[in-house]
Amino acid sequence: MATQMIAVGDVNLMNVAAGEEPFALMRGALAAAAIRFGNLECCLYDPPDGRAVEHEGFFADPEIAGRALKAADFDALGLANNVNYGEAAIEGSIARLAALGIAHTGAGPHARAAHAPALVERDGLTFGFLQRSSVYWPTNHEAGESSTGIAVIRAHTAYQVPMHKTRPEIPPLNRPGIPPEILTWADPLYLRRFRDDVARLREAADIVVASCHWGLFREVLHYMREIAHAAIEAGADVVVGHGPHYALPIEAYRGKPIFYGLGSFSFHTGHGGRRHGDWLGMMASLSWEGRQLRDAAFRFVRHDAQNRTVLCPLAAEGPACDEIAKTSAAFGTRLLPRGEEVAIALPG
Repeated sequence: MATQMIAVGDVNLMNVAAGEEPFALMRGALAAAAIRFGNLECCLYDPPDGRAVEHEGFFADPEIAGRALKAADFDALGLANNVNYGEAAIEGSIARLAALGIAHTGAGPHARAAHAPALVERDGLTFGFLQRSSVYWPTNHEAGESSTGIAVIRAHTAYQVPMHKTRPEIPPLNRPGIPPEILTWADPLYLRRFRDDVARLREAADIVVASCHWGLFREVLHYMREIAHAAIEAGADVVVGHGPHYALPIEAYRGKPIFYGLGSFSFHTGHGGRRHGDWLGMMASLSWEGRQLRDAAFRFVRHDAQNRTVLCPLAAEGPACDEIAKTSAAFGTRLLPRGEEVAIALPG
């Protein structure tokens, strides 16, 4: 019998007035899976001096947001991202999740706890989740040996004048004003620790899920592929990415799926208190028979006027599906429409 897991992108429950609302129309789809995982893009914390969304305070009412997460039956959530910030907020979120019985990974009172996996037992299988963020604030955000924070993989940026004509649109070097190419790469020390953590989890879990908060707009940057490939090589069964709030391409690497960006799953209020527009997200569905991955697919999701996440008919998302299929094909990955979902062709 197959064991199904659902993985979703960013879940931000700021300004949600009723815990039953955000996922009221998704309960059937979520309940069909044995296990559910997502990225918690808010803090379950009430600041004693009030909230200031214009200053990036991503605070959700702990009681209301907690009821929403419980109503959606989340089994595990990742906390390593750019908005889980500050000792009180992070520890408040962890305490609330513990009270709800929802496992977490990616943040903690010190680096050892922040790097620890979340383990969930289902159908005789142990699912292990690890989350890291490459998008975080430069001060007091990364967990230290004795300081609260999140688990990160540092990445670097360089700007290089193109010395060779690698693409038709690049002008020759004799043109004044030629734009630079942007190079990114993962920090070797951080990447090595991540590899080691994934390999260690591989020994303790039947299914290993690597979750990464990363990205800039719609491009899959080099450091993202570097991290994703490292995770698969170290033993991960699937990589799920999130952060840019766009649905990004998918790669099948060594027969394992990499979702570079699942987009938003529930996101009412964004940076500066601005309400998010008509975002498009992806709900990934993966099925295992024992430890063997048998199927990987996704469905598109959006939100309605009441900020309820809704499943989208595939026919209504033709342009988006075509674009993701085209960009995924650049990685050698075929996407196959199948009813209301899109299946991922997994080699082997």
